Amino acid sequence: MINRIIDFIKKYNLQDKTIIVGFSGGFDSMCLLHVLSKIKELPEFCQMRVIAAHYNHNWRGEEALQEQEVCRIFASSVGVEFYTKNAPSTLKKTENDARIARYEFFEEAYEEFDADAVFTAHNKDDNAETVLYRIIKGTGVYGLKGIAEKRMYFYRPLLSTYRSEIVNYCSENNLSPNIDSSNSNTAYKRNYLRLNVIPALEKVNDNVKDALNTLALNAINDSAVIEEYLDIIRKNVFDGDRIISSKYKELSKPVKLRILYGYILSLGLDYDYKKICEIYNFVEGNITQRNGATHSLATALWLYADDKIVETIPRKSANIFKFTNEIKINGIGEYDVGGKTFIIKPANKDDLFIFPEASANFAYVDLSKISFPLVLRTRRDGDSITPFGMKGSMKLKKYMNAKGIQRHKRDEVILLCDGSEVLWAAGVGLSNKIGVDDKPTHVIEIV
Repeated sequence: MINRIIDFIKKYNLQDKTIIVGFSGGFDSMCLLHVLSKIKELPEFCQMRVIAAHYNHNWRGEEALQEQEVCRIFASSVGVEFYTKNAPSTLKKTENDARIARYEFFEEAYEEFDADAVFTAHNKDDNAETVLYRIIKGTGVYGLKGIAEKRMYFYRPLLSTYRSEIVNYCSENNLSPNIDSSNSNTAYKRNYLRLNVIPALEKVNDNVKDALNTLALNAINDSAVIEEYLDIIRKNVFDGDRIISSKYKELSKPVKLRILYGYILSLGLDYDYKKICEIYNFVEGNITQRNGATHSLATALWLYADDKIVETIPRKSANIFKFTNEIKINGIGEYDVGGKTFIIKPANKDDLFIFPEASANFAYVDLSKISFPLVLRTRRDGDSITPFGMKGSMKLKKYMNAKGIQRHKRDEVILLCDGSEVLWAAGVGLSNKIGVDDKPTHVIEIV
């Protein structure tokens, strides 16, 4: 066991790195943490730093608190740092929500300790269960790959180890892992597979776990061939982590489904074919729309699609730059606004005046037409604007529609207002009421 994990660490050159270990205190993670505590005593690994990260899902009250304390004591006994956090009471009791919250915690620990890797204790049995679960859910070749040995900075050093080997190691080393009572609850699908389905399949094939792991290996090899060609397509279709709608539309349906499935899996979500088809239909229905729509992916995550992009957004993304109180603008100066700075300064009369793009973060204006104070704020019901070059006003909502501003980004737009009249929507457009006819009196800017 120790030599196997030493080889794994060397394979990825982690001998002198900082490693977060997802530590529930169960057999798998206790075995892994114990092995790592032994390895880091070896001269070659003396610079390796190990932190045990325990996430209390807060579902089982006192039992979970006791397990948390057991983890703390064990980590201390093997000379490993301990980091823990309790989930909010509002966390939904579903496998998917728990998994998302747990991995967010691991990511938090990764940042907190400036780590190089996060180790999770998934083993060969887990991989077999995952492959079987995905078969039942109707996965494709991509899903049959099972659990990845490495994904970003997440590593699974026990993935080639059976659970029986782990249990034997704990017994031989007199370890006393936590016994999570929820692991026997067959209401959870994974537990049902492990306790009922796999034992039934073993009556047909004694080596069903080996067979499922072999299936995963074959899928990895086949998928590598497919990915080699898909990478060429992705370079054309993706802009960073966003899908370009116009490029996506040119693809065939099978390629679109594969692109979307890979995209969803890259977010750490595990969707079946039916869900992927729902997402496909949602995207198809919105990639020709100027004003897109959102589709729920998880508790705190939406998928957004319009005729320009397909991207994921957090449910509360509209509040990123939103500030509660309006900021009074009394004249020339600099004003803090939601972490940005609004600047108003006199125009230099000697400068050559040009009209900036409407989407620019600055504008030349004629403030001789209005009087202070003005206010900076985000949008409200009843807001209107008189677009530059027009005489009549229109509702701000209609104006943003016409400008193609995505719905989830509209509350992020900083507005310079006179009452309910919007004089400037930063990065969107200017009102005719402060537009320049001859020479500008001021320059306004957001930096």
